[in-house]
Amino acid sequence: MRWNRKRSKEAAPGGDSAVVVAPVEPPNAHRNAFILIGLGGATIAAFGLAAIAGIFAPFFLGVVLTICVHPLRVWLEKRGVSRGIATAAVILAVLLLLLGLGYAMLVAFGQFGALLQEFSGQIAAFGQDVAAWLSSIGIGADEVNDIFASFDPAALAAFVGGLIGGLTGMFSLLVIVLTMLLLMGMDAAFVPTLLRQLYPARPLVVASLVTYGSNVRRYMVATTVLGLAQGIVDWIALLLIGVPGAFIWGLLAFVCSFIPNVGYFIALIPPIIFGALVGGLPTVILVIVVYAIINGVIQSAIQPRVIGKAVNLSQTITFFSVLFWAVVIGPIGAILAIPLTLLVRLILVDSNPAMSWIRPMLGELDETKAVMAQFDAEAKAERKTRASGTANGVLDAPLQAPPPRSDEPSPVP
Repeated sequence: MRWNRKRSKEAAPGGDSAVVVAPVEPPNAHRNAFILIGLGGATIAAFGLAAIAGIFAPFFLGVVLTICVHPLRVWLEKRGVSRGIATAAVILAVLLLLLGLGYAMLVAFGQFGALLQEFSGQIAAFGQDVAAWLSSIGIGADEVNDIFASFDPAALAAFVGGLIGGLTGMFSLLVIVLTMLLLMGMDAAFVPTLLRQLYPARPLVVASLVTYGSNVRRYMVATTVLGLAQGIVDWIALLLIGVPGAFIWGLLAFVCSFIPNVGYFIALIPPIIFGALVGGLPTVILVIVVYAIINGVIQSAIQPRVIGKAVNLSQTITFFSVLFWAVVIGPIGAILAIPLTLLVRLILVDSNPAMSWIRPMLGELDETKAVMAQFDAEAKAERKTRASGTANGVLDAPLQAPPPRSDEPSPVP
């Protein structure tokens, strides 16, 4: 209809005016209802995942680990190794990785408990200093003093000891992960053939699944290798600086490297505190500088080049995904935030041709950057033209005679 179209007139090259009709989306009477239904479904799905987080988190962790070690199976089978032996090799490799990480965490927890016992007096004094400083700036002096006065580092050490003893309760979690690895390791042998069978009927779904697996594998493997390098470098640097518990904070830096945007700050706080206890402000500044350099080189310079376009998500969505999945399925959700968000994108966007328009808003900005560069170039050229015209007008103004006023008679020739 005429009233649904926005028209504007522009001057044509020949002096004629052309009518430009802006594109109008077809009306949808149920658009708002669909949006509300989608939001309601997303809310129900989030609460459902939170209710089964105890089994969903280890299940999805098993899926991610299976995706990451799949190239090992392909490499072995190409060299004539039977599927059974290849499956066993894949499961053994993942099991060794999990056992190594678990042993390192047990050692770190033990050292952390001993560290708290050793520095309990200094931590209590530090808390009192912080309470006094907060009181000096007028933040609830009585309440703050009560909180820090009741702080007992020995209780925190006891909590850590109980946590170590409670690791036996994670036996069920380990069983779920290992069972999923065993079953999915056996089923993964059929995945290439299944995808070939599915491709004629659902080519976009197959392409999306293959792309998802490749992107998750590239992200997780690159993050693991670079996070390990970051943890080792942090460990050595903290040893040289003299911060207590350097191994613990190096392991913490490795684990937090899987948490985008937030992990760096989580890994930075403990070494700052213990650095302040042993060396004061100079040690604190040195720790911040060292961590900033290491984080800047590895996560800001090297990691984007290695990962490439595996994670086409904007910084805002990445940060929100960490918070969202941590709330839904717990701390492991923060570590698996990127694979989980990419899975949601696979289901809602990548496998749906009608949703391709939203990809630039999610983070695929190659075309957007090209358009921005073109707009910037046009704006720069326009500014140059306007500046050139202004300069010429200023220079030519004294050479031009002013036009005669309307109240003055024109000169008689």
